[in-house]
Amino acid sequence: MAGRGCGCGPVHLNEDNARFVLLAGLIVLYLVGGAAVFSALELAHELQAKQRWDERLADFSRGHNLSRDELRAFLRHYEEATRAGVRVDHVRPRWDFTGAFYFVGTVVSTIGFGMTTPATVGGKIFLIFYGLIGCASTILFFNLFLERLITVIAYVMRSCHQQQLRRRGAVARDSAETLGKGAAGSLAGWKPSVYCVMLILCSASVAISCGASALYAAMEGWSYFDSLYFCFVAFSTIGFGDLVSSQNAQYESQGLYRFANFVFILMGVCCIYSLFNVISILIKQTMNWILRKLDGGCQQCQRGLLRSRRNVVMPGNVRSRCNISIETDGVMESDTDGRRLSGEMISMKNSNKVSLAILQKQLSEMANGMPHQSTSAQSRDDEFSGGVGAFAIMNNRLAETSSDR
Repeated sequence: MAGRGCGCGPVHLNEDNARFVLLAGLIVLYLVGGAAVFSALELAHELQAKQRWDERLADFSRGHNLSRDELRAFLRHYEEATRAGVRVDHVRPRWDFTGAFYFVGTVVSTIGFGMTTPATVGGKIFLIFYGLIGCASTILFFNLFLERLITVIAYVMRSCHQQQLRRRGAVARDSAETLGKGAAGSLAGWKPSVYCVMLILCSASVAISCGASALYAAMEGWSYFDSLYFCFVAFSTIGFGDLVSSQNAQYESQGLYRFANFVFILMGVCCIYSLFNVISILIKQTMNWILRKLDGGCQQCQRGLLRSRRNVVMPGNVRSRCNISIETDGVMESDTDGRRLSGEMISMKNSNKVSLAILQKQLSEMANGMPHQSTSAQSRDDEFSGGVGAFAIMNNRLAETSSDR
């Protein structure tokens, strides 16, 4: 009866499960909406292109006295030759040294344009093991890049603050001693805001993309918009393969261009990968905010219904009778403090559990042969260390900025 009164339905989820269900629902809606839009935009053009292709095949068959079956056989032979590495257009060889270097770069960065693929059994087997280690190493490199970026931001923040204190003539003795020791002892108190990190990464990504697009437009003959499109597809490691840079046989200043292309792709992937991790934190916080609003609205609806019936209900029973409730599985505030200190990126109030960060912390400690630190004092002393992967790095480096919305 209470569930029908507040319109929430008979749903009873803890916070972790509710967040999972919410994200799954949002993703399904996003996929359905995107599929509808793309179908409306592209289906008519696809049908027209297929009709033009059939007309050209028919004209070619009549002009050369070929049957459709003979023409299809010729096209199949051409497709097999292309997959085997035979290039009939005027582009550079696929498997010379520079072409192979470009290929392995797309493998370990997980871009995977698809313009070059191994055709031999040995090459395919080697790719499996090569990609396994190469991709893992590159992901670790991206994570370390993100860690270093946040550390640099914290160092700049501290330096600017100390410079302001010097100008005012109010530098404390302990601040001067800390400055003399360097960055190792004092950066833990200078965690940058997640919005500050996102702004810096956005600015860097836009600057790199604009510079790379100008280069690609001049060297590849693409329009500037197509160059920007290629930059996003490549830097985000989507890698459709409809546009691929550095594929022509000859360029002006060819060596310099290929080096610049490599540098732009490396820097762009690092920035976009880090930006994705920061945006994922904001998505998580947004879902937490939505869940808190839904839980609060359900409780207010239930209270209004109970007042209308003039029933006296204990405060603890109001939450238990609401159909959508965010449970914490009996987690006390001290436990949540430990979780925040053990690796929460942006620490959340109201007993927000982060099982991924806890698991990452425990894995790191087991790998280093250290027992799990359970006390809050030990966690505070080591809050800038530990954790595995980009989530743990962000947990340890960024401050709480948007837990209350």
